[in-house]
Amino acid sequence: MIEIGKEKIITFVEAAKFLPRRRAGRKPHVSTLYRWAKQGLRNVKLETIQVGGTCCTSVEALQRFFDTLSTRPIFVCHRNKKRIEEAEQKLRDAGI
Repeated sequence: MIEIGKEKIITFVEAAKFLPRRRAGRKPHVSTLYRWAKQGLRNVKLETIQVGGTCCTSVEALQRFFDTLSTRPIFVCHRNKKRIEEAEQKLRDAGI
């Protein structure tokens, strides 16, 4: 939960500027932050706070969001896991 007295509140436009550049050297679009807040990413949602008519987050909430994503294991679907194992076996058989 965002604590307005203790955290640096920023708009999503400002938050997008905190993020590293991605494909083609561009920063993630502001809509990416809205998606992270509404739908989440790998079952983790970005914390938000409504300030007037503006949806905001905080620098600390961004940190918590990425810390949580960084510590969660990435689960692979059982079917995909089997395909990966088969591909790895083919590579080993080919000496690669």
